[in-house]
Amino acid sequence: MGLHVLAQRPDGYHELETVLFPLTIHDVLEVLPADQWQWFQYGLPIAGLPNDNLVYRAWGLLQAEFPKMGMVAAHLYKHIPMGAGLGGGSSDGAFMLQALNSLFSLGLNQEALREFALRLGSDCPFFILNKPCIARGRGEILTPVDLNLNPFQFVLVHPGIPVRTGWAYSAIEPKKSADSVAEIIKEPISSWRRLLFNDFEKPVFRAFPQLEKIKQDLYAYGALYASMTGSGSTIFGIFEKKNPGRQKQFVQSYRSSMSVDILG
Repeated sequence: MGLHVLAQRPDGYHELETVLFPLTIHDVLEVLPADQWQWFQYGLPIAGLPNDNLVYRAWGLLQAEFPKMGMVAAHLYKHIPMGAGLGGGSSDGAFMLQALNSLFSLGLNQEALREFALRLGSDCPFFILNKPCIARGRGEILTPVDLNLNPFQFVLVHPGIPVRTGWAYSAIEPKKSADSVAEIIKEPISSWRRLLFNDFEKPVFRAFPQLEKIKQDLYAYGALYASMTGSGSTIFGIFEKKNPGRQKQFVQSYRSSMSVDILG
């Protein structure tokens, strides 16, 4: 929620500030002891070779560190779409680390797991904590934050349009923000609409105006706050639970043509 791209770093990454918030949409990962590495994939298709998947890379990281660690059969049921800005692949990699740590009693504490997770990707350490956080640096500097959104529901709309992260970064000009995301989220949600922004929205909406239309429709149906998540392409709206009528109307209007989830 909110994403400020502040500067480009000498290492090629970007300095960010954003709020990462876990939701109850998930893939399913089962890890079992086996005589050799085995990979089973179900659900939504996953682009690329199996050895490029973060689940396999997580196993490779720990196997190199703990050579006596046994082989496994990994079963991944994919429900979170790729290229959606929802951290599906990152969460798979992070939870694979945790599963192996538990299965083989490796004794890795949370800090060690976060260090391994960072080697998989910038947002992977968040899924080791898996609680609301302010993320800074390239996403790996995490500060837990008290953000209670229990009175609200999230509506997620995935339009099936993949947005390449590299292109999205190339299309924006990093700049310092006058307002800190960490301070903005202390304000009532009703004020976020005019205060809390995702820097990727302008270029992505120019390229894919249908995404901006989804955001506008979420507000038209009563969302208190709506935004693109990450570099896209999922658009989410936050609604009050106590007044679900218009939210349901929105879902009915979109469900026939796009993937829509109600969470919370």
